[in-house]
Amino acid sequence: MADRGLLPKNERSCLTFVVSKGEATKQAVLERAAAIASRIGLAGLTIGSLADDTGMSKSGLFAHFRSKELLQAQVLAFARQLFVDQVVRPALAAPRGETRVRTLFEHWLGSTKDRSSACLFVSASAEYDDQPGPIRDQLVRDHLDFADSVAQMFRTGISEGDFRRDADPEQFAHDVHGVMLAFFHASRLLGDPAAEARTRHAFEKLLADARA
Repeated sequence: MADRGLLPKNERSCLTFVVSKGEATKQAVLERAAAIASRIGLAGLTIGSLADDTGMSKSGLFAHFRSKELLQAQVLAFARQLFVDQVVRPALAAPRGETRVRTLFEHWLGSTKDRSSACLFVSASAEYDDQPGPIRDQLVRDHLDFADSVAQMFRTGISEGDFRRDADPEQFAHDVHGVMLAFFHASRLLGDPAAEARTRHAFEKLLADARA
């Protein structure tokens, strides 16, 4: 999810983009499918399970998605775009440097509280880490791109003088991802009421180390 891959070079204004009724229906179904996948796992999402949940016919859903594999791939693409909109765009719109890194963290943390895109990427990574195929390949690309985005945002902190010049952007991206994975574990599995406070403390320690 790097800057180079997450944002299209030529974005069309939402004011001039007319969404057909069929496309609007498909987007609504994808939103529901992403919520289901966040709960039961992407691998468990099928046209049949989606039909049962939405009350739509299997034939109607098949006309949109053609196969279980294409449904899962499109749900992953939907979740990726949602994550970009919720987390990456707000960070890139913030001032360069530490402010941008903090904005990324705040929106990333916020995106985990509605069991949306961030949750789906965490659960899907666990499901597909040992399952070769197109879904795993796309997950790998998405995670590498996002790590590259985080590292690049951190580099702006170095260039702005907010972080020390010998700080390692790739290490920071690795470490902050580890902090967020720990938050998922503590919050969702353990139900630790101190999960967010501990996560914020860990993030502040990363920033302090980058300034030292």
